[in-house]
Amino acid sequence: MSQYYSGKRAKNVFDPASKEPFLLSRSKLDSFLNCRRCFYLDRRLGVAQPPGYPFSLNSAVDALLKKEFDIHRTEKSPHPLFATYGIDALPFQHEKMQEWRDARRGVQYLHEPSNFLVSGAIDDIWVNPQGELHVVDYKATSKNGEVNIDADWQIGYKRQMEIYQWLFRKNGFQVSNVGYFVYVNAHTDRKAFDGKLEFDVKIIPYEGSDVWIESALLEARKTLEADTLPEANMDCDFCLYRKSVQDALAPFQKKE
Repeated sequence: MSQYYSGKRAKNVFDPASKEPFLLSRSKLDSFLNCRRCFYLDRRLGVAQPPGYPFSLNSAVDALLKKEFDIHRTEKSPHPLFATYGIDALPFQHEKMQEWRDARRGVQYLHEPSNFLVSGAIDDIWVNPQGELHVVDYKATSKNGEVNIDADWQIGYKRQMEIYQWLFRKNGFQVSNVGYFVYVNAHTDRKAFDGKLEFDVKIIPYEGSDVWIESALLEARKTLEADTLPEANMDCDFCLYRKSVQDALAPFQKKE
């Protein structure tokens, strides 16, 4: 049973009086940008949003892509797709690669002005001849037509890439503004399943900018330190749901 439905509070809850660094994952910073009230409920009050269902097929694709690129990492050879997309790079070899991929650790950096220990788990890193690192993120879907990162909801993908770029820069690496999404799209137009899925693989470059991150961290800290609940965000599905529940229950509460 999930922590939400079991009634348990989140373990990593912010204490304004504590001087210890507070662990803030990449996804939680994105949560702050999406809705300050939900972020406050989660990290300050310990009431998280209901968890989403695990995407097992996406996880399988992620694992297989890592194995595929790791073969070329070991051989110090470019993936064949690099020639297709004109990418002059190799999979980056580093002793911390598995640590950086581990969701419980990831790439970490203590941002002293906010006292947040910021972390994020990457999918892959490539390196070009100039020694610059390219952050790489794997995505999987099944849709008609070409995949892209142009939809409004994909702003989270872009922020994810930019936070990773920022984390590596803060860890002393030279990082290119250009990152890559390895986007795989499963075919649904085959005559039969035949026990297998077939995918198109597309590499999409994205030029990121991390200039917003420092101010976002300071604003997130300010939000968590406040003793007042942020206003509901009417663009947030969770805020709208909570309001709808409150409105529906109001007549019954008046009768009590």
